[in-house]
Amino acid sequence: MTGQSLGFHRAGNIRVLAVTSPQPLFAAPEIPTTAQAGFPGLTYAIYTGLLAPARTPKPIIEQIARGTRALLISSDYQKMLLDIGFDATPESNSEHFRQALAPDVALWTPIVKALDLRID
Repeated sequence: MTGQSLGFHRAGNIRVLAVTSPQPLFAAPEIPTTAQAGFPGLTYAIYTGLLAPARTPKPIIEQIARGTRALLISSDYQKMLLDIGFDATPESNSEHFRQALAPDVALWTPIVKALDLRID
């Protein structure tokens, strides 16, 4: 759910039936998950994070991670993220993010290869 649709929900302009995340949103716990609404197979988590080109030197990755964690532990930034429907996870690191993305990479890699998709 985007911050914009969450705003429409809060204003009563739309009725959100469910969210596809595994857990209810911190910002809108009154909205059930699809599993809670009776559709357990319709769960999909969306991750937001920073990516760098392959072979980026480890010191650069660590510098980016330190800066990101510093921002994520800021209570003002966490509040802003929660208000727009995101959950900040300052304890995350590049390996946690890689593991979170692994199922999507496994799902989409054969499709990308079959379609011969490329980034120019």
